[in-house]
Amino acid sequence: MSAALPPAPPFDARELAASAPRLAAAPAEEILRWADERFGERGAIASSFGVEDVVLIDLARRHAPRLRVFTLDTGRLHPETYETMEAVRRRYGVTIETYFPERTAVERLVAERGFLSFRESIEARKACCALRKVEPLSRALSGRAAWLTGLRREQSPTRTGVEAIEIDAAHGGIAKLNPLASWSAAQVWAYVQEHGVPYNALHDQGFPSIGCAPCTRAIKPYEDVRAGRWWWEDPANKECGLHVHR
Repeated sequence: MSAALPPAPPFDARELAASAPRLAAAPAEEILRWADERFGERGAIASSFGVEDVVLIDLARRHAPRLRVFTLDTGRLHPETYETMEAVRRRYGVTIETYFPERTAVERLVAERGFLSFRESIEARKACCALRKVEPLSRALSGRAAWLTGLRREQSPTRTGVEAIEIDAAHGGIAKLNPLASWSAAQVWAYVQEHGVPYNALHDQGFPSIGCAPCTRAIKPYEDVRAGRWWWEDPANKECGLHVHR
């Protein structure tokens, strides 16, 4: 868990308006340097240990070393994801702050609805995500001034509007930065190759997007990169509630 830190100056609409035009066109390295200077330890990278998130951690170790790293362990992650976490921890010497779901809430859901209730409907799936992801994220962001993600616009139809920097009204008006928003998949993998970044072995098995094991499958060559996430749902619904776009 993160140690208590002194209050940070609030990030508001005025500062967003002043910073957004420059950061929107800035390279990821510049966005990260700005985040390190502006937020320091009050900023944190949210990582699910897909390739974008590990690239972001690598960039941050080079350009924003004060930023922290946290993850949400839903209790249903792939073994390969834990292997990646450990590889990142050892490679970068970073502490990965880990947030788990509330035990009693998950136990109640499973007892009442079964182990695969999330496949019954979109509402049931979102209820599972709310317990395993959304609520832990709220705890992870408590007391933070900013969080950073590896979201990219080309990842899915639900992410085409991702901005490099925005205000996260859902979490108390803190800043949310997406330094890789404009990156292509080719740019991500070129960075991995150039810098020898450790990445999740599932990517080599046809998983461009990685989440909970029961909710993620490999995709076919002709499918969208997010097709393996909640594959039984319409693509327009394929968000778990962590990322709410304006």
